[in-house]
Order: sequence, then structure tokens, then C-alpha cells
Amino acid sequence: MADRFALRNTGIAYVQAYSAEELDRELPSADVLVLSMLWRNELADKAPRLKFIQSISSGMDRYDQDLMRARGIRLASAAGVNAFAVAEHAMALILALQRKIPDAAVNQSKKHWRGMISEIAAREDQLTGKTLLIVGMGRIGSRLARLAKAFDMRVLGTKRNPSTGAEGADAVYGNDKLHELLGQADVVALTCPLTPETEHLIDAAALAAMKPSAHLINVARGRVADEDALIAALAGKRIAAAGLDVTQEEPLPAASPLWAIPNVLITPHTAGETQRYEDSVIDILLENLDRLWRGENELRNQVV
Repeated sequence: MADRFALRNTGIAYVQAYSAEELDRELPSADVLVLSMLWRNELADKAPRLKFIQSISSGMDRYDQDLMRARGIRLASAAGVNAFAVAEHAMALILALQRKIPDAAVNQSKKHWRGMISEIAAREDQLTGKTLLIVGMGRIGSRLARLAKAFDMRVLGTKRNPSTGAEGADAVYGNDKLHELLGQADVVALTCPLTPETEHLIDAAALAAMKPSAHLINVARGRVADEDALIAALAGKRIAAAGLDVTQEEPLPAASPLWAIPNVLITPHTAGETQRYEDSVIDILLENLDRLWRGENELRNQVV
């Protein structure tokens, strides 16, 4: 981030912290923080000058917004900067599981040429005609819907306010219809934010409502799914497969059963990574700094 910021020649003095210890050391002199994973709410006590936090993530679950308001600290997210990348990653997970790409990679490492699978239900499959249920029709979910339609999928979605439009899906419903829709889906993709309402949204009951042949894709947050229930459903073949970019604990512990379940594809929370990410965040940061210096109340991607 610092290297990309330097190229802007803003004249703004800055320092980059590479660890929690360095962040603690620099905090007392910081007016602005640009960060995500290193934030801890107790850090506010160590930052008497802090006026603005520009998160480099769209997820806001780690920030105590009431604390921000009480301390007079403004907060903005990076929502939207990686929406296309995350949607494309979700589509890649969907395709990889349908086309058994992980199996092909393993066979390649063994120099094994696998023949055609005689058992029809165990073969690769096509997406055409299948139903995708997108849980959370925001920027990422809406983009994923458009990608899925290019593969001739039927796309259903859920969102808090379904009256705001289909956003590329064939139909969108309120969150209260989730369990009714799960049984229709061949693929369920989680693209919603983590909130008290969405934590463990996909629990044992939700997994039981899915088809045994269905795939679960999670590019939201790990805690949107009950991980213990998901492991049990996968191990018991109550759902067919899962593509997970996020897990309840990150990095995923070596002892987690998820590593060894053959019908699971794991990526290390990289869905949002893109070569343009830093520059896109800096665009938002500089716009918000300009707004603050002009005394404006509204920030781009304002949270507090």
C-alpha cells in the first residue's frame, strides 16, 4: 500500500506498519489509519489524534461503530473495490467443483490419466440449466448473478429488501424465504456481510434443507456458516461439496477436519485479491480525505 501511495505524490506524510507491534508504536501520532486485519477496538485508547479510519476491506464486523462515534472517529469501508474479483472467484469455485478441477490437479501431480467415469452421478457436470441461489444480493452477489446467467443458470437471490430489484437474478426474495429456496438450489453461494443476523445463517437446519447433490460456496465470512454443522454435512454426504474462501478461524488450523475432506476446495481468503486492489483503495482514501478537509459530512462508503 505504501509503495502505491508514494506514486501519488500527495505530499502527505505517512508510515507503513508491518506488524501489530509497529502499529502500536506509531498510533499516538496517527491522524488517519488505513488498515483492516490489524485493527483491534482497544487501539482507540492508544490513538488520541485519530480522526479517520479508511478500511481496506468491505467487512466491518471488527469495528465497534458505537466506539467510533463516541471518539469522533470517522470510518469508511472499501466496499466495491473487489466486487468483480470476489464474484469471479466464486464463479471459479463453482466451475472447479462442477468440472472436478481439483481432482485433475491431483491426478496431474501423480501423472495419472483418468478415464471416463462410468457412474453417471459421479462425473463432471455442466452448469446450464442448474439453479444458483445467491444469499446476499449486494455488489458481489449482483455481479455473480450476471456471470451465472452467462452460463445459462437459473439464478435466485435473497436480500433484506427484495423490492429494490432483481439485480441480474431471475427472482429475488426476502431473507425469510431462505429455507424454502435452499431445496431448489444446485449451488448455494454466500456473498452476504457478516452481521448478527447472518452469523451461522447456514446452520444444521439450513444444510438439511439443501439437496444432497448441492454445492455450497462461501466467499462471505467464515462465521456465516456453522463450521461444525458444515463439516458434519460434508462428512456425512448430506451435501455434495463446498468451495470455501473463508473459514471460521483464519488461517485455518492444521487440525481442522476441512483440510482432509475430499469434497472440499479451500482457498486462503484470496477472493478479493487483485493487482488493482491497492490503487482502488487509495482512490477512495484520497476522495474521503478531500471531503473531510472541505468539511463535508458524507464520505464515500461511509460507515460512521
